[in-house]
Amino acid sequence: MTTKPQREPATDPSRSRAAPTAPRLQVALDFLILDRALGVAAEAAAGGAEILEVGTPLLKSEGLDAVRKLHEAHPGLPIVADTKTMDAGRAEMEMAAKAGASFATVLALASNSTIRECVEVGRNYGISVVVDLVGHPDPVGRAREAEALGAAVVGVHCPIDEQMEGRDPFDTLRAVREAVSIQVAVAGGIHGGSAPDAAAAGADIVIVGGAISKAPDARVATESLRAALADGTARPTTEFKRFDERALVEAFSRVSTPNVSDAMHRAGAMSGLLPLQQGAHVVGRAVTCRTYPGDWAKPVEAIDRCSEGDVLVIDAGGRPPAVWGELATESCIQKKLAAVIIDGAIRDVDAIRALGFPAWARQMVPNAWEPKGFGEIGTPIVCGGQRVSPGDWIVGDDSGLVVVPAERAVEIANRANDVLEMENRVRGEIQDGSTLAEVAQLYKWEKSH
Repeated sequence: MTTKPQREPATDPSRSRAAPTAPRLQVALDFLILDRALGVAAEAAAGGAEILEVGTPLLKSEGLDAVRKLHEAHPGLPIVADTKTMDAGRAEMEMAAKAGASFATVLALASNSTIRECVEVGRNYGISVVVDLVGHPDPVGRAREAEALGAAVVGVHCPIDEQMEGRDPFDTLRAVREAVSIQVAVAGGIHGGSAPDAAAAGADIVIVGGAISKAPDARVATESLRAALADGTARPTTEFKRFDERALVEAFSRVSTPNVSDAMHRAGAMSGLLPLQQGAHVVGRAVTCRTYPGDWAKPVEAIDRCSEGDVLVIDAGGRPPAVWGELATESCIQKKLAAVIIDGAIRDVDAIRALGFPAWARQMVPNAWEPKGFGEIGTPIVCGGQRVSPGDWIVGDDSGLVVVPAERAVEIANRANDVLEMENRVRGEIQDGSTLAEVAQLYKWEKSH
């Protein structure tokens, strides 16, 4: 987080902003690897970035050497050390200043004593102090206190983990802007489509991370962000935005099942179930059914419980006889279901493939059994080794199937898109002549014990 030098307090904040200039663009370099951060920084600087930030992950990974290297590479640009100081303010601010930082951050949750120490060091060493309001229960009140303590900037910050839940910083930004006359910075999932909102809400500094650092060309992305801030016109994007409950089908449709599993810390994947046809990409909410091997009554009845776009998930004991065939599939097509998943056996495979309906099953056999009606519909089941509850989200493609618990769907959808965006940047770096091991510096980051 960071900012311009502190301006003189205004008696009327709204009047002092009667003729606002475009906010300055700060690029957050939240990498673990210094070489990758330096590469993006060079592209962003070429695109007109006005402030470069050594993000907290990079500081923890590479230390203050990251500040030194960035300052050496870009001596004309202010460098922010996002230290997020909580204690030992004097020592941490002094170290950041000596490493070449123009700004450093202290958490609003820190004590007044710590913030005063940071401000005093700032006066002695020429470093501006940014008070990061992240996590504080009263950001407006604490922003006023930070101004009184001598902070140069307050930062309104919607953290990454909250962004993944669909939140944004703009309501808090507007309230803080009205409360203080020092500079206000804002961070939190901002992209070309939302940058003008940040400017309109009163930000002096707009901090952008992923929309630049994960872009295939950070220079072009930076130029676009600066233009959006300058003319107040949104640059709509299909990337780097966050989704809410209403847009989950779109969100999950953009990503692969490996992306979703990675977002869940490699969890959620069904095992042993094979697709009848290649090339399907399925997203939908689960309707669950439990039956006995070969007893197709409950699976067929469950179709009538489904709504358009649902995925019927069947626990059939994982073995033959079949509980599903062509006529059940025709019924699904009439009801406009998204797919059927069977932990058991399926038949009429050629006909189902010809219909083009997405289906996964553990086994393919020619024989069924009688429709006895054993089982139940709409209760939690286990399918492919994963617990599935009614209303959970199912994502399927040629790599397999992933179950996303309904209560975490918004978060996981956003995290999966974040995984995809990071992979897109890494892919570009590999295509420029590197390898995955080199880009990720795997040898450096292997677990040592």
